[in-house]
Amino acid sequence: MSDAREAIFEAIKKAMGPDQASSDRIAEEAKALISVPEEMRPAMTDNDPIESFINRVSGPKVGASVDLINDLADLPLTIAGLLKETKRPLQVSLQPTAALVGLNWADAGIALTNDPDDQVVVGLARFGIAETGSLVFHSAADLPILLNFLPAVHIVAIRRSAILCHLEDYAEAARAAGDPTPRNACLITGASGTTDIEGRLVKGAHGPRDLKVVIVDDVSS
Repeated sequence: MSDAREAIFEAIKKAMGPDQASSDRIAEEAKALISVPEEMRPAMTDNDPIESFINRVSGPKVGASVDLINDLADLPLTIAGLLKETKRPLQVSLQPTAALVGLNWADAGIALTNDPDDQVVVGLARFGIAETGSLVFHSAADLPILLNFLPAVHIVAIRRSAILCHLEDYAEAARAAGDPTPRNACLITGASGTTDIEGRLVKGAHGPRDLKVVIVDDVSS
């Protein structure tokens, strides 16, 4: 060990003083911190996690739009409306999961393509997190992970029952559902953007320029 490095470590030890915490003590303090998670978690903006999720997603920090539908079968017509509003062609690429592929896209006038690059992609998120307004995707055979990064517009359906309060709730729910450990887990919070250039927000720097979230009410009575 060099003299300079030794001097740095000695200075750190001296600054810490004689009462240095043992690894057991640190572990006990960490356990105490998480024993009452409500005291360490950020408060929800609303009592309802769905409202919190919507407010976070559509707020200025995330800046995505949110639509609500009663059934996944309504998704094609909803997306057709979104595309018409933005004057985009009625064509999309789909995440190749059975729940989306089996919908009636033709009756909505939407053509399906296999070209997601800088186009519109429709996906189905595994979970949503109200705390941050994030969408969770697990890579799998029916979810090529690049579909999250290649499109200009990412339209994501999320089941109401899959929206959870906090990040750790997602981890617990995935374990409880028996989800296999994915090669990639993507947490997407808003569209891609950067303010590196002259402090101005540039959207679509490293991914989609627009994110649109469609909440599917699968828990209504």
